[in-house]
Amino acid sequence: MGKIRGLAEVVISVHDMKKSVNFYRDIIGLTIMSSPDIRGAVFLLIGEQPDAIPQQLVLIPLPEGTDPFPDERIRRPMHHFGIEIAADDFESERERLQSLGYNLRFGEHPFLHLKGMYLDDPDGNEIELIATKA
Repeated sequence: MGKIRGLAEVVISVHDMKKSVNFYRDIIGLTIMSSPDIRGAVFLLIGEQPDAIPQQLVLIPLPEGTDPFPDERIRRPMHHFGIEIAADDFESERERLQSLGYNLRFGEHPFLHLKGMYLDDPDGNEIELIATKA
């Protein structure tokens, strides 16, 4: 059996790096870890892990003129990924994101005691903000 300890990073391709960085940094609240010009990629810290391998989201720019991702979710290269938030922050995050004009969708995990809200990044990638049920 493998010796896996956790998830270290998720890497996604983006069409407009500036819009994507603004979304993940300013709207979602991730922290930029990398210098601005590491081969065009931007590394963002998810949460706070000062003494561990950091959990990261890495944004990779697509070449100029790359077709947009398909409108149909089933045809997109990624279904969604989830970022944990505290249960106590769930409602205030819902209110904040809705006040910024984001169309949120909601769901509950089918077999875990978790709830989530979903929104789309500038490329249409679905992001889940997930918390334990109170």
